Amino acid sequence: MNRLIQEKLGQSLAMLQRMMVDETLQTALAGAAQRTSAALLEGHKLMIAGNGGSAADAQHLAAEFVGRLTVDRPAMRAVALTTDTSILTAVGNDYGYDRVFERQIEALGQEGDVFLGISTSGNAKNILKALALCRKMRISTIGFSGRTGGKMPPLCDYNILIPSEITANIQEAHLTLEHTFCHLVEAQYFCAEFLVQQSWPLAGQRRPRVAPSPRSIQ
Repeated sequence: MNRLIQEKLGQSLAMLQRMMVDETLQTALAGAAQRTSAALLEGHKLMIAGNGGSAADAQHLAAEFVGRLTVDRPAMRAVALTTDTSILTAVGNDYGYDRVFERQIEALGQEGDVFLGISTSGNAKNILKALALCRKMRISTIGFSGRTGGKMPPLCDYNILIPSEITANIQEAHLTLEHTFCHLVEAQYFCAEFLVQQSWPLAGQRRPRVAPSPRSIQ
């Protein structure tokens, strides 16, 4: 059993090490965070969607934005499109499951917003349809997917491609980078000092209680 645990941890560690030297991935993530913080400062919002485990990621990330990641601060506008069962079942029943996110973006999305789609394969049809509509509505698009990105890259302004083909490792990497993404947006949304001043607390440490205000666009 210990050998199996070590093998799985080794796979995860190897994947994280590949990400550490993947400058293309890092540049895309930084660009996505910059675009998102700028959109939020302009009064727009972040919309997030995915299926299965990626739906859980969408809700998790939205909670970090609306609640907090590491420190007390004002809420940031974010919504997961995976939570309203009445909308999901009505649209799925009347229009088909492929349109459950597209229809919500049609209703809630506005030019200047940001949509983050999560799909380990990059081929989830409802994510692809949502991304295609965002293109038409001039909504910025971020894609979190696996090694090749599937069909998502042409539809995304920023592609976060995890250097792995193992679904579990891709999901682990997504969560790691989603936390990093939120932290980067916080740093740019509030002030440049936020990133330096507010390091992630270690287990057992108390979180600092601060209430920074959104900075103005320079």
